Amino acid sequence: MPPRGVRLSRDARRTQLLGAALDVFAAQGYHAAAMDDIADRAGVSKPVLYQHFPSKLELYRALLRTYAERLVSLVRGAMLSTTDNSLRVQGAVTAYFDFVANESKAYRLIFGSDLRGEPEASAVLDTANRECIDMVADAVTQDAGLDRDRARLLAVGLVGIGQVTAQYWLDSGQAVPRQEAVDLMTRLAWRGLARFPMVHE
Repeated sequence: MPPRGVRLSRDARRTQLLGAALDVFAAQGYHAAAMDDIADRAGVSKPVLYQHFPSKLELYRALLRTYAERLVSLVRGAMLSTTDNSLRVQGAVTAYFDFVANESKAYRLIFGSDLRGEPEASAVLDTANRECIDMVADAVTQDAGLDRDRARLLAVGLVGIGQVTAQYWLDSGQAVPRQEAVDLMTRLAWRGLARFPMVHE
């Protein structure tokens, strides 16, 4: 954290404030966190914080959007990195485990927040989930020749495997090494998906 009084570009200051907000929200939860706490954590005055985020809810939404988009980007990268579907499955599962391992505070913020019932916060999560599901469904539709409804159902299952097992792995103390956990869940998912015949090579 830069010392008080150091001038940062608007983008750099915003990044700094989001990092401080993540620490405070992760430690205290949305309802207990105060803008004073976040300003103190960032080493800025409260007016500076309000210049960037006019309310605690707006700050929270911005934080959700930032990290939800990062998770979607990881899944997108996995799906676009290869045309080998077994590697796509592995990549999608890995994306969730990598995000959990590297951004555990953000993962808990997105999937375990005490503000999940707030409509606009829920909409951020719903959008991120939908984008991940759509990417997987596109691949399933193209390669297995299933109609959109059935492809989406399979995609929901795969995304659910990545999301739920990664969260369990995090919450249970990471007793299984990360790569082994990824390999286990990839084998589970791929053995199911591989039963659907490819409509083209």
